[in-house]
Amino acid sequence: MAISAETVGIVGAGLIGRSWANVFARSGWHVVVWDPVPEARAAAVELIGQSLADLAEHGLVVDAAAARARVRVVDTLEAAVRDADFVQESGPETREAKIEIFKQLDAAARPDTVLASSTSAIVSSQFTEGLKGRHRCVVAHPVNPPHLVPVVEICGAPWTSEETKERTRAIFKSVGQVPVTVKKEIDGFVLNRLQVALLAEAFRLVQDGVVSPEDLDHTVADGLGLRWAFMGPFETIELNAPEGIADYCKRYTPWFKRYMADMPLPDVWDDMKVKLVADAWGPKPSAAGVLKKSQWRNRRLAALIAHKRKSPGYGGGA
Repeated sequence: MAISAETVGIVGAGLIGRSWANVFARSGWHVVVWDPVPEARAAAVELIGQSLADLAEHGLVVDAAAARARVRVVDTLEAAVRDADFVQESGPETREAKIEIFKQLDAAARPDTVLASSTSAIVSSQFTEGLKGRHRCVVAHPVNPPHLVPVVEICGAPWTSEETKERTRAIFKSVGQVPVTVKKEIDGFVLNRLQVALLAEAFRLVQDGVVSPEDLDHTVADGLGLRWAFMGPFETIELNAPEGIADYCKRYTPWFKRYMADMPLPDVWDDMKVKLVADAWGPKPSAAGVLKKSQWRNRRLAALIAHKRKSPGYGGGA
């Protein structure tokens, strides 16, 4: 599918919005950024430029200076989207905020512009139903940070047009992301539902004294995560039995059924139980500590993406 879009409007200049600006700028798009907070607008170009320079060190951006030059910040939402071929909204994660923002986007953007939301869990039918242009509204849910983790979940409302979903997929593929289609609206989409299933069991295992939080993290980072860095759960289990997925399930289903009868309950998220895990993990991190660790994470992700891009069969990424 031919892509004619050249300008993206980024609404929201927080971590996710700036990361999206990186994705589009490094791919040759003109990027227009707006945020309601003046301080966020003032800092945006420098922070986006730094993230582009960081990727250039890993060979993931050809010309960081040129990419940065394609980014500009404007003072109004209308200015950010009026000439945009595609809009990516990354505003507050509340239904009320999304309703108000998308009302403004629908009024200000050209009728043929796709309006996408970075929402993590709010399906678009909850904030686009009353819009004249609701057919061109879609969820494009990223993983933090999207300029380093390429998957993006594309999920429409019942009234989102097929053309909108197809065009959104094509755009994200063209800028190096890995779009996946969520075929129908579901609370939390796909990635967050997978993540919370693992988190619930992780919290329960620590709360029940089965394992320390540090060793649980090792189990994922130095165990499951090594395989998951380049293959998903279905491909993983296909290789864990001689005759593939059906054979794997035949071998292990008796235990699976015993486990499913003893799933984690919602009370793993009760305040006192969460505190038990947090206390076992260690002292509350400082803002500076979180920033330092996040920067380390980003460097490791960039190195991993650089490695994966050199691997045969790799289908996407920064």
